[in-house]
Amino acid sequence: MKHRLLFVLLILMVTVAEAQERKRVREYGIKIGVLPTGQWNAITDVPGVQVGQVTVVKGQDVRTGVTAILPHGGNLFQEKVPAAVFVGNGFGKLAGSTQVRELGNLETPIVLTNTLSVATAMNAVITHTLRQPGNEKVQSVNALVGETNDGGLNDIRGRHITEDHVLTAIRKAQSGAVEEGNTGAGTGTICFGFKGGIGTASRKLPQSLGGYTVGVLVQTNFGGVLQIAGAPVGEELEKFSFRQQILEKADGSCMIIVATDAPVDARNLERMASRAMLGLGKTGGIASNGSGDYVIAFSANPGLRVPYETIQKTQTVTLLRNDEMSPLFMATIEATEEAILNSLFKAQTTQGKDKTSVEALPLEKTIQILKQHHVIRP
Repeated sequence: MKHRLLFVLLILMVTVAEAQERKRVREYGIKIGVLPTGQWNAITDVPGVQVGQVTVVKGQDVRTGVTAILPHGGNLFQEKVPAAVFVGNGFGKLAGSTQVRELGNLETPIVLTNTLSVATAMNAVITHTLRQPGNEKVQSVNALVGETNDGGLNDIRGRHITEDHVLTAIRKAQSGAVEEGNTGAGTGTICFGFKGGIGTASRKLPQSLGGYTVGVLVQTNFGGVLQIAGAPVGEELEKFSFRQQILEKADGSCMIIVATDAPVDARNLERMASRAMLGLGKTGGIASNGSGDYVIAFSANPGLRVPYETIQKTQTVTLLRNDEMSPLFMATIEATEEAILNSLFKAQTTQGKDKTSVEALPLEKTIQILKQHHVIRP
């Protein structure tokens, strides 16, 4: 028994050491784009936005979790926020998307999990909403739940996510730094043939362009040919889809959440959401036939909140003109690209279901390739 405990302790020490060694993209001198980041370089740089995560790891076969994103810390049902959905490729299960697209607003936390746990997550989000003070008479809730399929590493058929996991993720949501890699909904995901996961990044526009913040969070589980700042990393590592005409798995999904404090309505949020797919493309993602690539965008600007009940027949708001949107488009593209790369850089090698092992992106080789292509300069 003593030897077994020592062995477990050793494994934990190795895991912690690996996690400490793996850094975010910018910590290696890799600069994505030209715009500056926010304080945390995370979606939580957008004022009011909070993220909570629960990681579920059991035995050899369970590698999954939940990630919850809250546009603000109040009662979302009573104070809805403008929102939009863009579908890059629709092979997925984004529950609640049609009402968001119809009404242009969001009334619950956004929850990400695995494909077969969407129904459980919806039940939990409904429970959360009905329990909130002020919602005692509510009889309809549009829970917004997205997913990627982590069945390569996780016993997805076992449906190990519970409502309590989802409620805990919502309850734990906070601002500040966001854990990345093998965590929350990214615990069992695979990206470009390497271990994927949760990633995040942000961009802060200069005051001359409004001073607004754009933050992005991703759940990466897709294929293609990895590129980093234009360097052909996947090709040189000989790890990419359809290599040597042999079908390597390219399918999967990517959930992308875009948040901003800019005063933009659902129409221009959808335009921002569509630009996130350009960020995915810059990393080498191909939105394959079996990939569910969805973008949810929302504005956390307090002046745009939509009250559930009001005697007012009209609502007067101040919105950015179309001509002012281009800097936000650029910020969305840059933050999405960096968030995806952060998910890869922070993820760790993982063994899961059926003893399947997925290697993390080999950072030493990757850094060498980036130096050769002058992405990292001495």
